[in-house]
Amino acid sequence: MIPEWLKYEIKERWETFIQRLEDDPKLLWGIVGASVLLLVLVIVFMIADGDSRPEINKSKKAWFYDLNTAELFVGKASENGPLKAPSGPLPNGEPAGVKAHVFVYVNDPNKNDLVIGYLEKPDPNAKEVSDSNIWGEGKLVRSLEDANWVEANSIKGKTIRKAATERNDKGQVARYWVPQ
Repeated sequence: MIPEWLKYEIKERWETFIQRLEDDPKLLWGIVGASVLLLVLVIVFMIADGDSRPEINKSKKAWFYDLNTAELFVGKASENGPLKAPSGPLPNGEPAGVKAHVFVYVNDPNKNDLVIGYLEKPDPNAKEVSDSNIWGEGKLVRSLEDANWVEANSIKGKTIRKAATERNDKGQVARYWVPQ
């Protein structure tokens, strides 16, 4: 609730300002010119400075998961997996390292605060994946609780990915975390 004296004060100052604009058109044109100049400067700085924003996915490192030991390890972000894991290959001879999507709920996490949201690997049965904008095309995902890999863009795959970003028991929001 705005006090009456403040309403009166605002009304009086506004009426005085309008009267000055009516008495002196140069003042009006000065305000219009300054506003246009400020708008142009803001637009120019936004365009010139547009590329300096930090890139979210520009880390050169990524998390990977060793399927033999159930441990995280760091690899190159350009790798998609499966790749060679510290423990060696799987019993069937395939590499044991798959990409892990890791999340945190705290601001300054340590190793115990890392939460593996889901695992990802390329779909060996997928057609050649183009550089499309469809995330998940040609990829398989799975949760840690389930040994079955599913297509990332399937209903089950989307459910797995969505579950990884839900709030925890304390109501905290999950944030994607790359290796430091």
